[in-house]
Amino acid sequence: MSDATTHLLLPYVLAAQSQKHVTHNEALRLLDGLVQLSVLDRDLTAPPGSPADGDRYIVGSGATGDWAGWDLNVALWIDGAWLRLPPRTGWRAWVEDEGLLLVYDDADWIGTTPAALQNMALLGLGTTADASNPFSAKLNAALWTAKTVAEGGTGDLFYTMNKEAAGDDLGLTLQTGFVTKALVGLFGSDRFRLAVSADGSTFFDGLSVDNATGIVDQPRLPRFKAYTNYDNYVGVGTWTMIGLNNTDYNDQGAFDAANNHFVAPVDGTYLFGATLLYKINASATARMRGRLVLNGTTEIRGSLGEISATHVSLATAIWLQTMVPLTAGDTVELQGYFRVADGYFAADHTSFWGCKIG
Repeated sequence: MSDATTHLLLPYVLAAQSQKHVTHNEALRLLDGLVQLSVLDRDLTAPPGSPADGDRYIVGSGATGDWAGWDLNVALWIDGAWLRLPPRTGWRAWVEDEGLLLVYDDADWIGTTPAALQNMALLGLGTTADASNPFSAKLNAALWTAKTVAEGGTGDLFYTMNKEAAGDDLGLTLQTGFVTKALVGLFGSDRFRLAVSADGSTFFDGLSVDNATGIVDQPRLPRFKAYTNYDNYVGVGTWTMIGLNNTDYNDQGAFDAANNHFVAPVDGTYLFGATLLYKINASATARMRGRLVLNGTTEIRGSLGEISATHVSLATAIWLQTMVPLTAGDTVELQGYFRVADGYFAADHTSFWGCKIG
């Protein structure tokens, strides 16, 4: 019969043994040191200066002093001396300064976190995953970095997302208070889209890229082209707003045909242009002028033009173009002027256009 137990090597109290309490107490000391094993550190190679009774350490490799030759053993300070506890396969130890659980594999202490996680149904980091969100993370920062060439990688990093069919959705949902404010990705097609929302239910495409051509569209960009379908008579010496009562296009409804002017929907820089086609009334010597006017009163710098030679009716035209910063709600209108003789600004080819560019 052995004098000690198989696994923890606790000494037995033997028959007819004298001072049996010594053997019994030794077994209790070993149990106290090994059961629910928790060590203070696993990296020290020399004993600390002032250990407390019951302190335990996993001895680091290359140990010296009282721990010489104890590499990877458990050192227990008890009754004023260090007690060596050689580990056996399967021992578990909690490392207090790292918050790490280790297991001894007959060669080394290794972490209990597996090297590979495969086919997990749910994974939650800082929060609880569920069937709707099998992977869930609650954190303040995340980092993805490429494996370097020196580490055996390529130095590149690709994050791949895939959908089954073109008609499916694939993208990022950006939320505030769990209300969706923006979508970025491929939604309902393979066109790249960036869409925004104020309420999480109605979305507006700010950007759309055709995946077949690479052509970029800004579907919500304010832009228009307005024209008049009647001849606008203008007398001599008076700046007169041109009646532009029709539009070829009017994205976002920014051109107000009822009031014959453009209304800026948002702050920004806008580009405008206009064509004023002359139609004779009584004299071809009329001096035709045109300009763009801000808020009905202020001539926009760079928008004034004049033709002062003898005109050809329905063939002589002025082209205006300028850029101007606007505040939401500002209006821009087209005005015409004749001096020397009156005339008309002709139907159909007298037009005004513009768009937001910045």
